[in-house]
Parts: sequence; C-alpha cells; structure tokens
Amino acid sequence: MADQNHTDKTNAKNKRVLFSCVAVVGGMIGLAYASVPLYKLFCQVTGFGGTTQVAEQAPVEVSEKTIKVRFNADVNSGLNWQFKPEQREITVRLGEDNLAYYMAENMSLTPITGQATYNVTPLKAGQYFSKIACFCFDEQTLEPGQRVDMPVSFYVDPAIAEDINTQDVKTITLSYTFFKSESSTVEAKGGDEDQGG
Repeated sequence: MADQNHTDKTNAKNKRVLFSCVAVVGGMIGLAYASVPLYKLFCQVTGFGGTTQVAEQAPVEVSEKTIKVRFNADVNSGLNWQFKPEQREITVRLGEDNLAYYMAENMSLTPITGQATYNVTPLKAGQYFSKIACFCFDEQTLEPGQRVDMPVSFYVDPAIAEDINTQDVKTITLSYTFFKSESSTVEAKGGDEDQGG
C-alpha cells in the first residue's frame, strides 16, 4: 500500500513538472510571436531607434521656433528604382504641417512593387516627428519607366524644444530606404512558373 501511495505521489509530481514545462514552452512560443508587434509598438510609442510617430493632424498651435529637416533616400540593391528627395532641406516651424516630396522611377522593363522603411536621426528625435500622410504607409507599384512624385505630410512636435534631452537638436534627418516588396517577388516567381509551364 505504501508503494502504491508513493507511486501516486510520484506520478502527480511528474504531471505537475510536465504541465509546468509545457506552460513555459508555450509561453516562450507566445512571446516569440508577440515580440515583433510588441517591439514595433514600443518603438512607435517611444520613438526608439528613430521610429517616427503617426498622427491624424498637426497641432492647433504652431510655435515660432524652427528646426531644419533634411531628407535622405536610399534604394536596396534588389530594387531597380531611382529614388531621391525633391528637396534636400527645409526649415519648419514646430507644430506646423509640412509637405515634402520624393521622386521614384522604375528603371526596369517590368512592373515592380516596393515598400519604404524609414527612420529619423538623431534617434532621440523620433518621438517628436509625426507623419500625417506618407507614401511609406503602403506598398508602391510602378510600371516600367514610370516616374512619380511621392508626398509626405509631417510636423515636428513643439514639445521637442521643452525636452532637456533634445534641446541640442537643430536638424532632423528623415531617411527612407525602398526595398522590393515580398508581393512583388512572389508575383515575379509566379510569372516565371507560368512562362515555364
């Protein structure tokens, strides 16, 4: 009887350990899947890594204080596009809604879809740089030889002048890099298969 009681206790203990291990592994898998959206949300809220903010409209009050905004453009080597800012630098009032343009041109003989990634430097300015509308929010498809102007509407939050950590920031650089989108790559592979089949 003592042996049976001991076996039951051991089995119950083993089950608890098994369930604990399964719970830990399940939790780790859940965190792995949640880490990307949580990190993205963290960056958007804090401006970490130069991540800009998204807003529906500029603030009502516009400051007399100004800051310079520079524009940078890069294209990943896998995307046969020309991409550049229409203006290199503008001086903006804090809180004012501004509009800047980038030019993109598809240099290839086939339609290509691209997606822009972006950030601002210095990185600590990211939480104060807000986009109202931007070509970077969506994928962009350009036909062969097509050239388009791509607008970005933005403002710099007047709170940047009050933050002791950003009072030395006199210039913000907005940088974009265009990559060939996954959907464009899938379409290209599908087209190759259709031609071969």
